[in-house]
Amino acid sequence: MNETLESADINRIQRIIPHRYPFLLVDKVIEIDGYASAIGVKNVTMNEPQFTGHFPSKPVMPGVLMIEAMAQTAGVMVGVALGLEDTNTMIYFMSIEKSKFRRMVVPGDRLEMRLTTLRGKPGGKIWKFSGVASVDGEMACEVEFMAMLEQPATEA
Repeated sequence: MNETLESADINRIQRIIPHRYPFLLVDKVIEIDGYASAIGVKNVTMNEPQFTGHFPSKPVMPGVLMIEAMAQTAGVMVGVALGLEDTNTMIYFMSIEKSKFRRMVVPGDRLEMRLTTLRGKPGGKIWKFSGVASVDGEMACEVEFMAMLEQPATEA
């Protein structure tokens, strides 16, 4: 195991990305390898608001929320790697490509999200990632997406 790996609990996550309930969709990032890759976890629970309408008789996590959870994991990875804690940096989607959904994700599942940086570097604004989300080793979703980092202007 790489001794330089980092992680992020919920408190650290909230110091890096601005998302809050009900739209904070990553519970923990268990492994961060610089800005190269990360593994995040989302524990899917019945008390999440999307399940009141998606679908009342058969709750299924919407695919777009799986992609959002992967994007948040990527944001935490880059935030940790670049030291962006408590900086009010915003991260915005630019594109979502090659998304495929392979398995339903339901309450009680533990969604594991593996993210890899395809393009991006310290000081750069535009980043591209690939992600795979799985439950118990079975792929649920795969995607490539691009995002832009917007850091607040520094005072002169």
